[in-house]
Amino acid sequence: MRRWVGWWMLGCALAVAAGAQQTGSEVRQCSICHGRREFKKVQPDGSVRALFVDERELAQSVHAKWHCLDCHADITAIPHPPRLEKVRCQRCHFPGNPVGAPEDVNYQGYVESVHGRLQRAGNPKAPLCQDCHGSHDVQKAKAPNSKVYKSHVPLTCGRCHEGVLDVYRRSVHGQALLLKQNLDAPSCTDCHGEHQILPKKEKASEISASHIPETCGRCHGSLEFNRKYEIPVNPVKTFKHSFHGIANELGSVKVANCASCHTSHAVLPPSDPASSVNPENIPKTCGKAGCHPGANVNYARGRFHIDPSQRDAGVVYWVALFFKYLTAGTLAALFLHILLDLRAKLRKRTAHD
Repeated sequence: MRRWVGWWMLGCALAVAAGAQQTGSEVRQCSICHGRREFKKVQPDGSVRALFVDERELAQSVHAKWHCLDCHADITAIPHPPRLEKVRCQRCHFPGNPVGAPEDVNYQGYVESVHGRLQRAGNPKAPLCQDCHGSHDVQKAKAPNSKVYKSHVPLTCGRCHEGVLDVYRRSVHGQALLLKQNLDAPSCTDCHGEHQILPKKEKASEISASHIPETCGRCHGSLEFNRKYEIPVNPVKTFKHSFHGIANELGSVKVANCASCHTSHAVLPPSDPASSVNPENIPKTCGKAGCHPGANVNYARGRFHIDPSQRDAGVVYWVALFFKYLTAGTLAALFLHILLDLRAKLRKRTAHD
């Protein structure tokens, strides 16, 4: 491992040294072809790939000080071969790199992710660093014009996941983030993770059945957040106190979780006729295969997310209060009985002595 890191450091150091000797002539040479907007290539499948590089865009990116060959290291002559290797960002972005590149990139997480597995399997559509962060226009994640800026993430992911993007756009989360630019709303990476995205069937995934309450709880577990958006109860707390929540805590992966009822991407308020938790749609939602087949309109008459400690829980509040005082009274009577019994035994022992 040390030898591997050493070679990478040496490679980056040589790239820096070479870059220090280069001038703008390199960019001008590359621009002979790549500076023409009409420069493109027709792929075998008939699609067209643009090969134009906007120098102004590159000059405003985080890589403005670097040269073409710092990334396209396999180019040794101009004109270069028609097929070049994919740019490997790991040449600079690794712990202890000598060029000052950010070191907190979770490459191992990417390798183990669903995207990394596709890439290792040779899937040409598997996303690489540049597919999400950009190629010549890379910006810091917190820059509003970055492809991975929070409100841009759905559009970036949507280039591949078009169907999911269409559903997300119509959801309460999508409308808040994309239309109102409300950064409190979750984007794809808030739920799925950034680099270490795993399939939901895997227990370690942030969207696995056992982790969904925790993932949703990053926002909806906050009393301040729920009050801000006029959510009447703490949905995470009340879920955990319910039958479904208790079963989930005990490790059941079949019991309903947040996404089972509210859906994953088409989350809408109960007042919306299209919402999965609208009273008219409750029988269908609860009656899904594996849940409560045959659910009828009576399911919609019940109350969900009930907090027994609040008066607005109705009869549940009074029943909970009754059992609270009953339990406390029973324990108090038990301790009193024990104390009186001990007192009697002590008296008997003292009388015998």
